[in-house]
Amino acid sequence: MSHLILHHYPSSPFSEKIRLALGYKQLAWKSVIIPSIMPKPDVVALTGGYRKTPFLQIGADIYCDSALICDVLEHEQPEPVLYPPHLKGVSRVFAQWADTTLFWAAMAYNLQPRGAAAMFANLPPAAAQAFGEDRREMSAGMQRLRPADATAAYRSYLRRIAHMAEEHDFLFGAEPCLADFAAYHPLWFTRQCVPVMADIFAATPAVLEWMDRMAALGHGRMEKFSAQDAITVAAGMDPLPLMGDLFQDEHGIPLGSQVAIAAESFGTEPTEGELIAATRTRYTLRRTDPRAGTVHVHFPRIGYVLRASP
Repeated sequence: MSHLILHHYPSSPFSEKIRLALGYKQLAWKSVIIPSIMPKPDVVALTGGYRKTPFLQIGADIYCDSALICDVLEHEQPEPVLYPPHLKGVSRVFAQWADTTLFWAAMAYNLQPRGAAAMFANLPPAAAQAFGEDRREMSAGMQRLRPADATAAYRSYLRRIAHMAEEHDFLFGAEPCLADFAAYHPLWFTRQCVPVMADIFAATPAVLEWMDRMAALGHGRMEKFSAQDAITVAAGMDPLPLMGDLFQDEHGIPLGSQVAIAAESFGTEPTEGELIAATRTRYTLRRTDPRAGTVHVHFPRIGYVLRASP
């Protein structure tokens, strides 16, 4: 099995989603801690512009977005499964809701003034200001929930999750699936990163019991690794052969074209390169960096936009 290198930072909720999936599969992985805000020169050397957290590196292949990373982990080690055959559709649909609607309601609740003050209590004021400015840039144009609306929505979503957790050990049965990992990470942020806001769980004890079962999965076998070592790994390897899926052309952009790929809403900085794959599930760009060499950067199709470069 290839070495898995996760680029992340401790308080990143989507990173916790992947760390827990690595633990569920009891995988060994290398941990590269990256900055939470720009500038991120070592990140950009590998991704070409994508700056969200986390991303997964396997040699000279870079996998962006936690949804795609889960697919890659399932391929690397199929058991235990993230996508049980009878739940393949519903777990993906639920996970997409959890990674978007639930996540943004939770974060708008978490980072209202009381939560933000607790999160940055031990940091200098300049750090809090820099974080706020960075996230404002990443969310430019997004419509955000007001704190009162976010609180009401989050409470409702917690009640719905509680109804599921009261029926089974995990959301869809006796074992966790993709849906559990996607629903867990924004709630984890409330409980672990801004515990002053965790009183919202008081009305849903079944949610806390489910979260305890999820946390017990652990983070697998982690080894610290430096960003420079990760770049050296990429520079010293060739990207993996491309998957054999057929080219699916919805954009009228032929393979070999110079393109830009960016997230639909949050963190829309584009990655530019040569389009070398557009399958039913992912886009792949080939790009070359002076430090990292030639890398393949992979994105899921859902949640990302493809445009021809000018």
